[in-house]
Amino acid sequence: MGHNPGFERLVEQRKSQVRECVPSEVMDRFERGEVFHFIDVREDHEVAQGYARGAIHKGRGILERDIEEMIPDKSAEIILYCGGGYRSALSAANLQEMGYTQVLSMAGGIKAWRQAGYPLEPDPAT
Repeated sequence: MGHNPGFERLVEQRKSQVRECVPSEVMDRFERGEVFHFIDVREDHEVAQGYARGAIHKGRGILERDIEEMIPDKSAEIILYCGGGYRSALSAANLQEMGYTQVLSMAGGIKAWRQAGYPLEPDPAT
């Protein structure tokens, strides 16, 4: 999907401000039993087509509003993902601005997760 140039510039700027990881790193952390928050920031209609096993859904539109109640510990490890890694980078930058210190954006998003053959869950609403 081609994105608008202004959006692409914004994302590239934010990506330079956040740390990224790849799906294999997330899976390795699960396999080692590490404790972290894995958050899907996609829209409801996207999550309806499945989400990464171990993730919870908190759409980008409400993430910043709800994050402090959901994860009050600003030093907690948080990994965000979206469809391809753009919106999660924007969200990660916002959480950092809110004082969260251990936020990562999963590069490639759910597309990369699916391509790697990692487990998916069905829509939580079904």
